Amino acid sequence: MDLRKRFRYEIPTAIEFGCGSIQTLADHVKALCGSRVLVVADPGVVKAGVVERVTEPLRSAGIPYDIFSDIESDPDIASVEKGTGQARDGGCDLIVGVGGGSSLDTAKAIGIMLTNGGHIRDYVGLGKVKNRPAPVIAVPTTAGTGSELTIWSVLSDKERKVKLSVGSVYNCPALALLDPELTVPLPPHVTAFTGMDALTHAIESYVNLNTQPISEGMSVQAMKLIAANLRTAVANGNNLEARANMLLASTIAAMAFNATRLGLAHALALPLGAHFGIPHGLVNAMLLPEVMRYNLIGNLQKFAEIAAIFGERTEHLSLREAAERSVEAVRRLNRDIGITQTLGDFGVREEHLDMIANEAMESGNVPVNPVRATAKDLIGICRRLLGD
Repeated sequence: MDLRKRFRYEIPTAIEFGCGSIQTLADHVKALCGSRVLVVADPGVVKAGVVERVTEPLRSAGIPYDIFSDIESDPDIASVEKGTGQARDGGCDLIVGVGGGSSLDTAKAIGIMLTNGGHIRDYVGLGKVKNRPAPVIAVPTTAGTGSELTIWSVLSDKERKVKLSVGSVYNCPALALLDPELTVPLPPHVTAFTGMDALTHAIESYVNLNTQPISEGMSVQAMKLIAANLRTAVANGNNLEARANMLLASTIAAMAFNATRLGLAHALALPLGAHFGIPHGLVNAMLLPEVMRYNLIGNLQKFAEIAAIFGERTEHLSLREAAERSVEAVRRLNRDIGITQTLGDFGVREEHLDMIANEAMESGNVPVNPVRATAKDLIGICRRLLGD
């Protein structure tokens, strides 16, 4: 390691992992002194019966709760306002977020608004939250976003067609309750998208300029788990071992990027998601190989290491050739799990690229990318993904 480099690692979220661990929910609510719970979940999670499994321990323990499910994909800031109002009206003092990133980001934002005044827009950026939020217990049902322990809530302002990021150590949940059994109902295509989101977290954290020894170890472990388990989880969602390993990989990858930020894939994913409605995990999956190709010269050694993690034979190759194998490994993974879409499939055209690049350049993920990028470079990355 570079002894001249100083770094800090902090994770205020407690983690409980294991099959059936949702049964301990009531104990954790009591330990956090919750008297009435707001369960925040998207309609799909409610329909799938997952919320019923989450609320059963609360009922058995006699803990009162309300359910807020007015959440859509890429949650709108209006959902935060509605959920905060319901929590206040019901006297809820603890939030349980259940679902993927949309539910968890909304739950975390509601927790902030219960103890901080104004509007959620007031806290966009990093470090603007002044008061500790109401306690949040995050129960992920996907293996991808890592929102169960990150400092970030990514929300949409759909009137303005922009995505907003609220970042604060106060935004981290009090507890991440990780039960792999709750991820089993996840459809194959969502398993694929979210798994690639986790991989993008691990890779972008591993190669960016903020990388540090603690986060690097987590990135490597997450990549190993994803390389070994994502195909199986997509092909057979009932394989509980693969599901458990993917959930663990997602959380570990989040622990890595929580300390480092990410890179160009995530910078571009925000405007592409906001303007064209591309699911976050899918757009990262599409962008990742091309961003890796662009970034190779920024850290050939690490990209060669990524290739080896994915089982590429690199012993007799030059460092550049070994690094290039990492790009092919990720492209092959995308194909194997059914991700073949292009940006053009979602209506992205040449005339949109200036706008996309200019908005992406505003992201804090651009300065930490291993290769210094310009808007022109980002246009080139997107252009190669437009399709025929």
